[in-house]
Amino acid sequence: MTTALAVDLGSASGRVIAGTILDGRLEVEEIHRFKHQATRDESGSLIWDVDTMWEQTLEGLKKAVARFPDAVCVSVDTWGVDFGLLDSAGALIENPVHYRDRRTVGIADAAFQKISRDTLYRITGNQIMEINTIFQLLALKQKRPELLARAKTLLLMPDLLNYFLSGEKKTEYSIATTTQMLDARSRTWSREVLTALDLPAHILTEIVPTATPIGRMTEELSAELGMNRPEIIAVAGHDTQSAMAGVPTGEEDFIFLSCGTWSLLGTELREPIINAESAAYNITNEGGCCGRISFLKNLIGLWLIQESRRQWMREGREYSYGELEQMAAAAPTQRCFIRPDDPAFLPSGDMPLRIRAACERTGQPVPETVGEVVRCIDESLALSYRAALTEIETCTGKHYDKIYLIGGGVQSRLLAQLTADACGRTVLAGPIEATVLGNIALQLIAAGEVRDLAEARALIRASSDITAYEPKNTDQWDAHFEKWKGLTPC
Repeated sequence: MTTALAVDLGSASGRVIAGTILDGRLEVEEIHRFKHQATRDESGSLIWDVDTMWEQTLEGLKKAVARFPDAVCVSVDTWGVDFGLLDSAGALIENPVHYRDRRTVGIADAAFQKISRDTLYRITGNQIMEINTIFQLLALKQKRPELLARAKTLLLMPDLLNYFLSGEKKTEYSIATTTQMLDARSRTWSREVLTALDLPAHILTEIVPTATPIGRMTEELSAELGMNRPEIIAVAGHDTQSAMAGVPTGEEDFIFLSCGTWSLLGTELREPIINAESAAYNITNEGGCCGRISFLKNLIGLWLIQESRRQWMREGREYSYGELEQMAAAAPTQRCFIRPDDPAFLPSGDMPLRIRAACERTGQPVPETVGEVVRCIDESLALSYRAALTEIETCTGKHYDKIYLIGGGVQSRLLAQLTADACGRTVLAGPIEATVLGNIALQLIAAGEVRDLAEARALIRASSDITAYEPKNTDQWDAHFEKWKGLTPC
């Protein structure tokens, strides 16, 4: 049996998971779980604590060796857009800055003075968001040019951890497409974009395809961990694309909804769609696994509930997510909605207060209780999914009769049912661990244990419990959708 080890890093926690094919199923076992959190440095910048991530990753790998001494490969997936800078000696200059840091506010408008929004989208096919790597680099060039001048190499977060493991400086294709510096058609770094914005091309590394072995674990690290120099695999480094590999479908055309801190709704294509419609809808063409393109919309997701929960904890009221769902299920339905894409909801802070303020500003009933706030969030998320689905179908010219819901949102039966109701489509929910399953499946493709993406998805389908939610009360939701579209962000 071939055992692969997946290091899955999220915005507040990380895990080391072992995966093995056993009796036609992909069996996974969590070896180690840890928390990490963003902190403020001396200047007030919001930064990632890479030391904790790395130390806990090593702790997880040590535990994995005790359980699976013959593990043959390891890989890392993380969120997109953020990066670390290495100096001429290959050392990390300082901790990477968090995408929620305020340094990029207003930077996009400055960029559009040098390259038009339309041109940037035409080349990259990326959804324009100020958190994207290109805008982070522009902010760095504007505010800390001396730091950028010291940098010899830029590595995105999963590639940075893979570098620590292997000593190899490579950029995996899927994570590269989150930067807005990649030509979507040639799948190479865009000289036109980099030149227009006067960004240093020399700090970017070779792009390697998804599911590519990039080297073996360094001798020193292998000796420290007691491992037999496993291969380090560049899987889909962007966790969304590892999750895409974990969608349990046998269809060529399908809609997926990866629901976590962020929600990603879209479909899978052979070639990008970049035209006036996709630009108007601000839909991204992100590099997927095995040469595919994920044509998707980035949406605020469970962040709204997560940050609300943190606020209630600060107030001395600690609720589990299960308790929040129970209170939301008992709350009055369809009284008020918000636009989750409102920039007011992106920073951390008192989320319930902001939600109440948005409802009051738009002349709706104000949600007062905890259950009412969560209900407002869930119903508003479901409507935002409907909007994104409509845009995807318009651009592809296809109708999709079901939605594959994967990720943490699977655990919310209420949100799954509301999504079915609002979208008027069957929702097939599961697996929760799509990202980890996809990460491991891609490693096994690279190791030759799984033939291709279709076989990987069939394996995941056979290994997962899927729950179907059928749409109800669709006429009511048609009217609510029209109301929701009329809401304006701050």
